[in-house]
Amino acid sequence: MEYDIVLLAVLAILGMIAGWINTLAGGGSNLTLPMLMVLGLPPDVANGTNRVGVIMQGAVAVQGFHKYGKLDTQSIWPILIPNLMGGCIGAVAAAVMPNVALKPLLLGTVLTMSAIILIRPGFIAPEPGTPVRSPNEHRGAWWGLFIAGIYGGFVQASVGFILLAALAGGLRYDLVRANALKMVCTLAFTSVSLAIFIWFDLIEWVPGLVLAGGTMIGTYAGVRFAVSVKQSTIKWFLFAMTLVSCVAALVF
Repeated sequence: MEYDIVLLAVLAILGMIAGWINTLAGGGSNLTLPMLMVLGLPPDVANGTNRVGVIMQGAVAVQGFHKYGKLDTQSIWPILIPNLMGGCIGAVAAAVMPNVALKPLLLGTVLTMSAIILIRPGFIAPEPGTPVRSPNEHRGAWWGLFIAGIYGGFVQASVGFILLAALAGGLRYDLVRANALKMVCTLAFTSVSLAIFIWFDLIEWVPGLVLAGGTMIGTYAGVRFAVSVKQSTIKWFLFAMTLVSCVAALVF
């Protein structure tokens, strides 16, 4: 398959923007998925190809947050278990089903997040130093991580909002540390889903690698920004991105 070099350049730029957005909040795939379809990829192939960029974004973000001491490594496995279980289910479903059924779920998720940030900002943005919980102690957060895995394995777009609701709202991590663990979860279930998409031959590697290059640059910048600004800045950026994701879900 031949690709327009200009469209590939646009894809790389959108990848940079998406990498930055996803590091701080979520919803970057609402930019990259439509662009992959503009390149001529069918929706299921675009969904699979998008994971190439997401997995590289996750690797850069995890390394960056760990470098700055913002990654709670002791909590990784208890958080990953429900998330990976859900990711396997969602990725298999995505390989054999259309993803249009998840648009109402996407809209419901981002609208709920917007309302929570406005009405109860302390829920999604606990103060640094707030005691954190284990998923084994908070069953609601355990199920939230499981559902986030299913959703992320299926369609990816805006899964960051669900993960932040579980990690910041349920487990009480501040937004910087919640974003660090969010990227660990994203890297984990995307690794599973990418393998499944490769198995079903739903990856186009040229746009996937171009997208990956862009997301890695954007993610690197996003991590540096996240560790240098106040949590309130990230909170309002998160709110803005939930509204943008609502519009993107309605349009696309």
